[in-house]
Amino acid sequence: MATVAILLQAGSGGMSSLIMMGLIVVVFYFFMIRPQMKKQKEHKKYIEDLKVNDKVVTTAGIHGRIVEIGESTFIVDVGSGTRIKFDKAAVSLDASKLANTPKQGTATTTDEKK
Repeated sequence: MATVAILLQAGSGGMSSLIMMGLIVVVFYFFMIRPQMKKQKEHKKYIEDLKVNDKVVTTAGIHGRIVEIGESTFIVDVGSGTRIKFDKAAVSLDASKLANTPKQGTATTTDEKK
């Protein structure tokens, strides 16, 4: 009778470790995998919505304006007429959003005192 109780306790320990492993998988999904998938979808949508004359920043930190859009590349004007061809994946979503937002306090008004 004692051996049956010991086996039942050992079996329930295996079940609780299985439940713990399942919980770890669920936590990893919601805190790591799901947000990464969401970020990838946002980046893909951003790349598809880019058009000529949009300002972008590449993952290498190069700032420029899109001049031409190809099937899988952009031609970006980086200043002084210099044009560089970049792969669409090289455009940084976060940095481009920052580059396109106007800075506070830089807007000029027409009613300035003379």
